[in-house]
Amino acid sequence: MENVVLIIHLLLALGLISVVLLQRSEGGGLGMGSGGGGGGAMSGRSAATALAKLTWILAIAFICTSITLTILAAQKAAGSSVIDRLGTTTSAPAETTAPEVPAGSDLLPPSQDDNAPLVPRAD
Repeated sequence: MENVVLIIHLLLALGLISVVLLQRSEGGGLGMGSGGGGGGAMSGRSAATALAKLTWILAIAFICTSITLTILAAQKAAGSSVIDRLGTTTSAPAETTAPEVPAGSDLLPPSQDDNAPLVPRAD
């Protein structure tokens, strides 16, 4: 059941992407390939309204499949929460000692030669 809903979800996502890309934007976008002129079954205005309606339908179906997949995933993990899966208890943490702070001389890089320059010279 979950796989079927997931496949439908992916097909809806691809359909939604393609329908949005086909719509004409203010700058032209990918458009339908024709201007507002010319007669036919799909004129400029009717194509825009049809694609807008199709976008709404695909978006609603996409949201429904998203909610369905969420419900199926919640049922699959019935009764287990993240805290339950960690297996931790709420008891007080054990006492830990702070690590020793190194002395100032330990923070310096080791020197190989006291007379060697710190920066190589470009001779």
